[in-house]
This record gives sequence, structure tokens and C-alpha cells, in this order.
Amino acid sequence: MSAATTVRAFWEAIDRRDWDALGRLLADDVVYEVPQTRERVRGRAGVVRFNAEYPGEWHLTVTTLVAEADRAATTIGFASPGLPDQTGIAFFTLDDDGRIARIEDWWPEPYEPPADRAHLVERW
Repeated sequence: MSAATTVRAFWEAIDRRDWDALGRLLADDVVYEVPQTRERVRGRAGVVRFNAEYPGEWHLTVTTLVAEADRAATTIGFASPGLPDQTGIAFFTLDDDGRIARIEDWWPEPYEPPADRAHLVERW
């Protein structure tokens, strides 16, 4: 799969809550970072669990996807009832097998992460 196809499939799997499909797209040693909250999640199982445990009813839509070779960038629209819609920006790097090896996920404002996900992340 191309980087564009892989990254689109990543967002679609998350929006559908298809955790098995998400896991198949990730490298074993994938690293996921959220710079605003200084959170880092390492490994496929951790990234899948981080997303599976994200609270609330929400949906996302890919609004922009730019990809070349082993890299991609997206903007997504994130909607959750009772909250203002947000736009997220994410950067992806794929490994030699075409799986996602690194994700850097940016959100509009710095914020303190929910305490109920502290068991899933490292903080820096």
C-alpha cells in the first residue's frame, strides 16, 4: 500500500473503532506522540489501546492528506457532541514494510491530558 492508502486506512479504522484493522497498519515498535500534552505511547498494543480507550462519542473525517514515499501528513476534523469541533494535524512515517512507525499528532491548543489515560503513556 502507498503511504496515502495506509494513512487513510488508519483514520478510517479509528473512526470505525476497528482495533484489529488499526493494529495491522502499525509497526510493532510504533511511537505515537502528542506534543501539546507531552504524551508518548510506544508499541502497537499501546497505540491501539490508547485509541480504544479514548472516551466519549466522537467521529473524525480526513480533510487533507498529503503523502510521498514513506511519509504522510493529514488534517482531520474531530467532532464530539457537546464540544466544539476541532482540527487535528498529524504527521506519519512508515517503515520499510509499509506499516506506520511514527505518528506525531497536533491539536489546536495545549491542554492537560485526562488522568484516566496516564497508565498508557510516558510524559516528558
